[in-house]
Formats: sequence, structure tokens, C-alpha cells
Amino acid sequence: MLIKSAEFVISNTDPGLCPVSEQPEFAFIGRSNVGKSSLINMLMGMKNLAKTSSEPGKTRLINHFIVNNEWYLVDLPGYGYAKVMRSSREKWIKFIRKYILERENLYCVMVLLDIRLEPQKNDLDFMGWLGENEIPFVMIFTKADKLGRNVVGQNLDTYREEMLKSWEELPRIFVTSAEKGTGKEELLDFIADTIRIH
Repeated sequence: MLIKSAEFVISNTDPGLCPVSEQPEFAFIGRSNVGKSSLINMLMGMKNLAKTSSEPGKTRLINHFIVNNEWYLVDLPGYGYAKVMRSSREKWIKFIRKYILERENLYCVMVLLDIRLEPQKNDLDFMGWLGENEIPFVMIFTKADKLGRNVVGQNLDTYREEMLKSWEELPRIFVTSAEKGTGKEELLDFIADTIRIH
């Protein structure tokens, strides 16, 4: 897929205020500081489409971007950041879940995972919740440039082993690096294929 245009549309905390549209949506989500904004900017070929920050937990809204006037990229707030007040965190989780469960044109949730870390409980719990609710999702490992190829492979094997304790079949896995552009074509091709077969 060639990215011809990507434009910001709207930010909000109410799924009911998301754009009224039947165009496909792909929602990106992950733990705070997983590199979500950097990955989105890399995919779109733009430096500042999604705002990056050294402060984890910066994204606190549902952000819609229209891509090629054909589909929406949705940047969802991160989860698992301890410095956020518990009441605020629970409020975020509530509207994120409401969006995921009720958005009929959501084709796939793109779950971002830091390849450098062991499987984290809140990541596993979130993917388990997606599975229980039959929400299609893929696993996108970020920051692969920070590790050697062998370590990346070992960490992927560790993750697969942990997932297979509770999953009969794993979702599709992508390995990416926003710094190097790794995984860009594979992810964009996946999005294009998903739109085509729906």
C-alpha cells in the first residue's frame, strides 16, 4: 500500500463522537512508552502526524486519522502507566473498551508490544480480553533495532510459548522498528489485504 495522504480528523473521549463512517478502522494500542506514536509516524511516512513524547502516557484521547481518504488509523491511549491516578486510568480503560466493543467498522486492533520485555501481565490480560470478545487483533513487536537478531528470535519464542499456554492458535505477528523502518511494508500490506477481503 502506498500512503498518499494521512490527515488528523478528531480527538475525543466519547466513542459516540467518533466519525460517522463505514470506512474501515485499524486501532493501534499498547502499554505506555511502547513506541506507538513513532511507529504510526513511520508507517505514514510523516515525522509529526502522531505526537511523540519522552513522557509515557501522553496519548489520552481516541485520535482518528484518515488515510488515503479510504480508511482510518485510530491512535488509542496507552495502558499500564502507574503514575496516572487510578480513577483516571479506570476511566480511560472504560472508554477504550467501549470503543473496541461498539465500533462496527473496526477491522482490527493492532496490539503493540516491546520486543525487549518479557511477556507482561497487562498485555496478556488485554489480548485475552480481545480474544474472549472475539475482536480481531494482531501482535506488533516494536523496537527490534534495540536488540540483535538472535535475541529478537529468542524473545519471540518466549512470547509464543507463554501465549500458547492459553491460546490454541496465535494471531499474526509482526516485528518492527520505527527507527529502521522494519515491518512497514508488511503491516501496510496486511491492512490493504484485510480491507480487500472484508
